Amino acid sequence: MNTKSIFIMALLYTILMFIGCKQVKSRPESIIVPGSKQSFYDYIASNPLAKIKSIDGEDIDYTKFKGKKILIVNVASECGYTPQYKGLEELYETYKDKLVVLGFPANNFGGQEPGTNEEIKAFCQTNYYVTFPLFEKTSVIGDDQNGLYKWLTSKDLNGWNDQAPTWNFCKYLLDENGELIKYYSNKVVPLSDDIVSQIK
Repeated sequence: MNTKSIFIMALLYTILMFIGCKQVKSRPESIIVPGSKQSFYDYIASNPLAKIKSIDGEDIDYTKFKGKKILIVNVASECGYTPQYKGLEELYETYKDKLVVLGFPANNFGGQEPGTNEEIKAFCQTNYYVTFPLFEKTSVIGDDQNGLYKWLTSKDLNGWNDQAPTWNFCKYLLDENGELIKYYSNKVVPLSDDIVSQIK
């Protein structure tokens, strides 16, 4: 093999190597594909820090909610929408074989949830006889947004929704498999046809 042939072969090899490297570099670096859907249960299982404790400080086995729809609500004690606690409790009591309501107290909007976990629990039980699960006080927006609400408000995680809560008592509905299926503003009351029709 003469020098010219060796040079041509070396050149071809270099070109092929360059093309191969470009192809490798063009692959996505993130394992999250925009628009992909990760269920609530898959996300919680792979992100232990997203597991918020109960209002009593106890660990929650989120898998016990499988097979039911879940309505997740950011709640507050001193809001104009606070009377929605009554509707949430009635919704829970009426459809508890098909639905669980999860309340997440948060002080993000207007400083309208200033109390401690103990004070929040006492307020809810005394004034609205709440029996649905309440969780420890948390943050649902901003830099300190909890892991669960990161999933609820990122379409790269839940598949379609980027809408974060705009005020207290915004609602997110999950189906029996933990897929996010609906977002409701705080103006949609718990016993509205919009919500009840999704549960029956």
